[in-house]
Amino acid sequence: MNKLEPIAFAFFLAVASATLPLQVQATTYAATASKTHHAAEPHATTATKSSYWQRHPKVKSAAIGAGIGTASGALVGGLSHRGIARGAVIGAGTGAGVGLIHSSKTLNRHPYMKDAATGSAVGLGLGLAMSRGHGTATRSLGGAAIGGAAGLGIGYLRRHM
Repeated sequence: MNKLEPIAFAFFLAVASATLPLQVQATTYAATASKTHHAAEPHATTATKSSYWQRHPKVKSAAIGAGIGTASGALVGGLSHRGIARGAVIGAGTGAGVGLIHSSKTLNRHPYMKDAATGSAVGLGLGLAMSRGHGTATRSLGGAAIGGAAGLGIGYLRRHM
Protein backbone atom coordinates (compact mmCIF):
# COMPACT_ATOMS: atom_id res chain seq x y z
CA MET A 1 0.00 0.00 0.00
CA ASN A 2 1.41 3.36 -1.00
CA LYS A 3 1.79 6.03 1.69
CA LEU A 4 0.03 8.59 -0.48
CA GLU A 5 -3.16 6.53 -0.95
CA PRO A 6 -4.75 7.39 2.46
CA ILE A 7 -3.89 11.06 1.96
CA ALA A 8 -5.34 11.06 -1.56
CA PHE A 9 -8.46 9.30 -0.29
CA ALA A 10 -8.90 11.86 2.52
CA PHE A 11 -8.39 14.71 0.05
CA PHE A 12 -10.97 13.14 -2.30
CA LEU A 13 -13.48 12.86 0.56
CA ALA A 14 -12.90 16.47 1.60
CA VAL A 15 -13.35 17.79 -1.94
CA ALA A 16 -16.38 15.57 -2.60
CA SER A 17 -18.12 16.53 0.63
CA ALA A 18 -17.56 20.21 -0.07
CA THR A 19 -18.96 20.04 -3.60
CA LEU A 20 -21.93 17.71 -3.10
CA PRO A 21 -25.34 19.19 -2.34
CA LEU A 22 -26.47 19.20 1.26
CA GLN A 23 -29.30 16.73 0.76
CA VAL A 24 -26.91 14.09 -0.53
CA GLN A 25 -24.66 14.55 2.49
CA ALA A 26 -27.57 14.10 4.89
CA THR A 27 -28.91 10.93 3.29
CA THR A 28 -29.04 8.03 5.70
CA TYR A 29 -30.14 4.49 5.14
CA ALA A 30 -31.64 2.08 7.61
CA ALA A 31 -31.39 -1.64 7.08
CA THR A 32 -33.90 -2.77 9.65
CA ALA A 33 -37.21 -4.46 9.20
CA SER A 34 -39.90 -5.14 11.72
CA LYS A 35 -43.20 -6.91 11.66
CA THR A 36 -45.96 -6.45 14.18
CA HIS A 37 -48.42 -9.23 14.78
CA HIS A 38 -51.79 -8.41 16.27
CA ALA A 39 -53.78 -11.22 17.76
CA ALA A 40 -57.48 -11.05 17.01
CA GLU A 41 -59.65 -10.62 20.05
CA PRO A 42 -62.12 -13.47 20.35
CA HIS A 43 -64.79 -11.32 22.03
CA ALA A 44 -64.72 -7.84 20.53
CA THR A 45 -67.01 -5.31 22.14
CA THR A 46 -69.82 -3.71 20.20
CA ALA A 47 -68.01 -0.35 20.28
CA THR A 48 -65.10 -1.71 18.24
CA LYS A 49 -67.16 -3.92 15.95
CA SER A 50 -67.83 -2.49 12.52
CA SER A 51 -71.22 -2.89 10.91
CA TYR A 52 -71.91 -5.07 7.90
CA TRP A 53 -72.19 -2.01 5.64
CA GLN A 54 -68.81 -0.68 6.81
CA ARG A 55 -67.13 -4.00 6.07
CA HIS A 56 -68.85 -4.37 2.67
CA PRO A 57 -69.08 -0.96 0.96
CA LYS A 58 -69.70 -2.48 -2.49
CA VAL A 59 -72.73 -4.37 -1.20
CA LYS A 60 -73.99 -1.17 0.41
CA SER A 61 -73.67 0.87 -2.78
CA ALA A 62 -75.27 -1.90 -4.87
CA ALA A 63 -78.18 -2.16 -2.41
CA ILE A 64 -78.78 1.58 -2.40
CA GLY A 65 -78.56 1.67 -6.21
CA ALA A 66 -80.98 -1.25 -6.48
CA GLY A 67 -83.48 0.52 -4.24
CA ILE A 68 -83.36 3.71 -6.27
CA GLY A 69 -83.43 1.73 -9.52
CA THR A 70 -86.46 -0.27 -8.41
CA ALA A 71 -88.50 2.88 -7.85
CA SER A 72 -87.30 4.47 -11.09
CA GLY A 73 -87.86 1.32 -13.12
CA ALA A 74 -91.38 0.88 -11.74
CA LEU A 75 -92.16 4.46 -12.71
CA VAL A 76 -90.79 4.01 -16.23
CA GLY A 77 -92.54 0.65 -16.66
CA GLY A 78 -95.83 2.18 -15.57
CA LEU A 79 -95.52 5.24 -17.79
CA SER A 80 -94.59 3.20 -20.85
CA HIS A 81 -97.36 0.60 -20.20
CA ARG A 82 -94.84 -2.25 -20.26
CA GLY A 83 -95.41 -3.43 -16.69
CA ILE A 84 -94.57 -1.98 -13.31
CA ALA A 85 -93.06 -5.20 -11.93
CA ARG A 86 -91.00 -5.75 -15.08
CA GLY A 87 -89.71 -2.19 -14.93
CA ALA A 88 -88.93 -2.55 -11.22
CA VAL A 89 -86.84 -5.70 -11.78
CA ILE A 90 -84.92 -4.14 -14.67
CA GLY A 91 -84.45 -0.95 -12.65
CA ALA A 92 -83.13 -2.89 -9.67
CA GLY A 93 -80.46 -4.55 -11.80
CA THR A 94 -79.55 -1.28 -13.47
CA GLY A 95 -79.40 0.55 -10.15
CA ALA A 96 -77.16 -2.11 -8.63
CA GLY A 97 -74.83 -1.79 -11.61
CA VAL A 98 -74.73 1.99 -11.31
CA GLY A 99 -74.02 1.67 -7.58
CA LEU A 100 -71.08 -0.59 -8.32
CA ILE A 101 -69.80 1.82 -10.97
CA HIS A 102 -69.90 4.66 -8.45
CA SER A 103 -68.05 2.65 -5.79
CA SER A 104 -65.28 1.47 -8.13
CA LYS A 105 -61.82 2.70 -7.13
CA THR A 106 -60.56 2.33 -10.68
CA LEU A 107 -63.36 4.41 -12.18
CA ASN A 108 -62.93 7.05 -9.46
CA ARG A 109 -59.47 7.65 -10.90
CA HIS A 110 -61.03 8.09 -14.37
CA PRO A 111 -64.04 10.38 -13.90
CA TYR A 112 -64.96 10.74 -17.58
CA MET A 113 -65.06 6.99 -18.08
CA LYS A 114 -67.13 6.73 -14.91
CA ASP A 115 -69.64 9.22 -16.33
CA ALA A 116 -69.81 7.39 -19.66
CA ALA A 117 -70.27 4.01 -17.93
CA THR A 118 -72.99 5.39 -15.67
CA GLY A 119 -74.83 6.96 -18.60
CA SER A 120 -74.55 3.77 -20.64
CA ALA A 121 -75.94 1.65 -17.80
CA VAL A 122 -78.84 4.02 -17.21
CA GLY A 123 -79.58 4.24 -20.95
CA LEU A 124 -79.53 0.47 -21.28
CA GLY A 125 -81.87 0.10 -18.31
CA LEU A 126 -84.28 2.68 -19.68
CA GLY A 127 -84.20 1.04 -23.11
CA LEU A 128 -84.98 -2.36 -21.62
CA ALA A 129 -87.74 -1.07 -19.33
CA MET A 130 -89.46 0.93 -22.07
CA SER A 131 -89.50 -1.68 -24.83
CA ARG A 132 -90.83 -5.19 -25.21
CA GLY A 133 -91.00 -7.58 -28.17
CA HIS A 134 -89.22 -7.30 -31.49
CA GLY A 135 -86.46 -4.71 -31.71
CA THR A 136 -85.79 -4.59 -27.95
CA ALA A 137 -82.07 -5.16 -28.35
CA THR A 138 -81.72 -2.42 -30.95
CA ARG A 139 -83.62 0.10 -28.86
CA SER A 140 -81.76 -0.88 -25.69
CA LEU A 141 -78.33 -0.59 -27.28
CA GLY A 142 -79.32 2.71 -28.85
CA GLY A 143 -80.40 3.91 -25.42
CA ALA A 144 -77.05 2.79 -23.99
CA ALA A 145 -75.16 4.73 -26.67
CA ILE A 146 -77.23 7.86 -26.15
CA GLY A 147 -76.97 7.48 -22.37
CA GLY A 148 -73.19 7.12 -22.54
CA ALA A 149 -72.88 10.26 -24.65
CA ALA A 150 -75.25 12.15 -22.36
CA GLY A 151 -73.39 11.00 -19.24
CA LEU A 152 -70.07 12.07 -20.74
CA GLY A 153 -71.46 15.46 -21.74
CA ILE A 154 -73.12 16.10 -18.38
CA GLY A 155 -69.94 15.08 -16.54
CA TYR A 156 -67.86 17.41 -18.70
CA LEU A 157 -70.23 20.32 -18.11
CA ARG A 158 -70.35 19.62 -14.38
CA ARG A 159 -66.55 19.76 -14.11
CA HIS A 160 -65.94 22.75 -16.39
CA MET A 161 -68.84 25.11 -15.74
